[in-house]
Amino acid sequence: MATENKNLSHYDKSTLPNVGQLSFGIVVSEWNEAVTEGLFNGALATLLDNDVLHENVIRWNVPGSFELIYGCKKMMDTYPNLAGIIAIGSVIQGETKHFDFVCDGVTQGIKDLNILGKMPVIFCVLTDNNLQHSLDRSGGKHGNKGVEAAVAAIKMTIY
Repeated sequence: MATENKNLSHYDKSTLPNVGQLSFGIVVSEWNEAVTEGLFNGALATLLDNDVLHENVIRWNVPGSFELIYGCKKMMDTYPNLAGIIAIGSVIQGETKHFDFVCDGVTQGIKDLNILGKMPVIFCVLTDNNLQHSLDRSGGKHGNKGVEAAVAAIKMTIY
């Protein structure tokens, strides 16, 4: 596992640019809510820890991970001055190919937004084999991938 020996919540604040005057968007999937709320809380705490004002963080919810693409695109168009958007979702392997189609679609959709868009869209979609793996990466024993996504969003402000 890529996160086996790494805590996703550790970062060096002194290496990050000053983003206190910037605004960020976060689009959160409601599917697998225990996971996505943990990821959101990690991302939000990291932005606030780096002096982003709470009122400068815009949150939108969408029903599932596949809808993250449209939600991010709509947020991008509605708030063109955001420094970046974090797309938060969780897709857990099941017994059908649905997992593969959703993971591929979301990955390609967010990639397309980054190529064609006006701001970075950070991919914070867990694609795990089971719920426990997702919980471990959304505030559990491996830390929080939401923190890592917020750090990526902050770092992308220099471009």
